[in-house]
Amino acid sequence: MDEALLRSLTPGVLGILVRRGADFAAAEDAVQDALVEAVRVWPEERPRDPKGWLVTVAWRKFLDAARADTARRRREDRAEEEPQPGPATAVDDTLQLYFLCAHPSLTPSSAVALTLRAVGGLTTRQIAQAYLVPEATMAQRISRAKRTVSGVRFDRPGDVGTVLRVLYLVFNEGYSGDVDLAAEAIRLTRRLAAAFDHPEVAGLLALMLLHHARRAGRTAADGGLVPLAEQDRGRWDTALIAEGVGILQAALARDRLGEYQAQAAVAALHADAPTAEETDWVQIVEWYDELLRFTDSPVVRLNRAVALGEADGPRAGLAALRELTGPAPGTGTRGRPLPRATAAAAYLHERAGDPETAARLYADAAREAPNLAERDYLTRRAARLNTGRDR
Repeated sequence: MDEALLRSLTPGVLGILVRRGADFAAAEDAVQDALVEAVRVWPEERPRDPKGWLVTVAWRKFLDAARADTARRRREDRAEEEPQPGPATAVDDTLQLYFLCAHPSLTPSSAVALTLRAVGGLTTRQIAQAYLVPEATMAQRISRAKRTVSGVRFDRPGDVGTVLRVLYLVFNEGYSGDVDLAAEAIRLTRRLAAAFDHPEVAGLLALMLLHHARRAGRTAADGGLVPLAEQDRGRWDTALIAEGVGILQAALARDRLGEYQAQAAVAALHADAPTAEETDWVQIVEWYDELLRFTDSPVVRLNRAVALGEADGPRAGLAALRELTGPAPGTGTRGRPLPRATAAAAYLHERAGDPETAARLYADAAREAPNLAERDYLTRRAARLNTGRDR
């Protein structure tokens, strides 16, 4: 069974049902039923037009459910207008679905969860893991979001800022999760950039391209994690870097700086450095200061602390980190978990010449790691420092 094919067809099938008049929640349920039917039928009899087959089955599933509803007569009128079976339309409705999922009454987190479920094809369990919440909690959140957008006209414009946030988070999930959505997020952001003349749309596209350009260097041959300072820069995609830098420069020239342009500027400085030692950390700290004007995020402050440790020395970085986390590196000043804070503290202590504290913190960070690759890398760092102390 080609799961990748099913996932790629899902947004278009869902979009067709919604454009035919199905409300979003009912259409999503019908598409899921059609996918289950495809898993059952296709291994023995693969259709010549997979998308058309899914549209036909999903529409019939929707009509079956609609006929059981109290508004029988109104929905039976819709059944009479059922189009004849035939090749499915080639219109790509995915971007419109992103706008629908970015309904203004939804919180950004609910919009992202709904998008990942309905458009991205992730399971509720995968989304819950990404958000670090129980699966039941995420299922309730997605159900509430589906009810909110039910009945919304498909051609109603959404909020561009929310769509940008959704695409940004989908890219991050696609980059580090077990379903690869990074390329799809880039494709859709390109479409958004073509449709909207907005510097922040360009900034987000530049940010994605610059991060994606370094993707090949992030993992070793054995699948292990390779940190930025140790990456083989010859494996970076120079064409994507050049494109990303060009898009960013054009956006910055408009003098309407925003969050995504500032993040892209940081990524561009990393991509522009021939070696890790030649990175312009002073300018990176300045860009993080600009970024804090737009989002006083603990994650941004954490990254700034690490950059400050490179620019002004590890003691300065540790001082900035303590202002953010207090005495416990793994949490913010409000006691909430702060991802990778412990690992950052370990790195700065190592650079400050305190291997004992660094080894202990690396081991703590390994236990907090969100994935196996990071856990293995941090465990090896702790073991290396402990071995060095034992000699």
